[in-house]
Amino acid sequence: MSEVHTVRGPVDSSSLGRVLMHEHVFVLDAEMQQNYPDYLDRWDEGERVADAVHKLTELKARGIDTIVDPTVIGLGRYLPRIATVNEQVDINIVAATGIYTYNDLPFQFHYNGPGLLVDTPEPMVELFLRDLREGIAGTAIRAAFLKCAIEAPGLTAGVERVMRAVGQAHQETGAPITVHTNPHTQSGLVVQKVLGSEGVDLSKVVLGHCGDTTDLDHLCALADAGSLLGMDRFGLDVLLPFEERVGTVVELARRGYAEKMVLSHDAACFIDWFEAGAKEQMVPHWNYNHISDDVIPALLDRGVTEEQLHTMLVDNPRRYFAS
Repeated sequence: MSEVHTVRGPVDSSSLGRVLMHEHVFVLDAEMQQNYPDYLDRWDEGERVADAVHKLTELKARGIDTIVDPTVIGLGRYLPRIATVNEQVDINIVAATGIYTYNDLPFQFHYNGPGLLVDTPEPMVELFLRDLREGIAGTAIRAAFLKCAIEAPGLTAGVERVMRAVGQAHQETGAPITVHTNPHTQSGLVVQKVLGSEGVDLSKVVLGHCGDTTDLDHLCALADAGSLLGMDRFGLDVLLPFEERVGTVVELARRGYAEKMVLSHDAACFIDWFEAGAKEQMVPHWNYNHISDDVIPALLDRGVTEEQLHTMLVDNPRRYFAS
């Protein structure tokens, strides 16, 4: 076994228990909140922290021991707030480093880097390594994995630069990687090609949001190449209905791919992308408890075994984080 850094400190990978592999606590834009506090939904620090504690406490009561939180630059990562929440609830929260973009990079990287106006080694690699080895933003909280993204625009220059920086940081540390992908454009294949060219161990890569498709041939190809499939948007029924999400996991498990899947919701206690109440109205099941309350019973009812569930929720996350 090996040590996994969490918000509360290091734990042995064998102690992670049942893991949801892609959940956010907060997704927000601090600049928008500071300048336009009345747009969409007002931020109240005390209220939001208390709400997060409540929701995570409910999740823990359902037998989930760990959430893996891929909130990085571009999604509003702020670890002191997460630490305040985690002081009040007995659950492991695993933090990430990386940059979330579908297109361009933040301006802080436009002129700094290899071959640019200020010709330096890739600064993102240095920043990611600092988060992994020393701690995030002056805290003692170390990231335990890396995150990047690719969406419908494809492998833009900015997306590729982040992805390669993530791959290089993985090469130096062995830290595993999670990638936001769009299975409808088969971008997972692009991820495997780019990260593979950087020498990344593809068994340490979760291809996020694979559960948004029912294309079994595509998913099997990704798994056969070594990566884990993130069946991690349960509750987002507007993107793919519940029955089809469950059916895809059932069929993959039947074909022997339980060892290649991890489960989650990609939910958050608070996300400032929607007006207050809109998210609950559009996607009422998009919350931390949907897998425990609805998905697991449906999977068991359709032939997935307890052993296969243990593999997806316990064994695969443990193996992902093990050195």
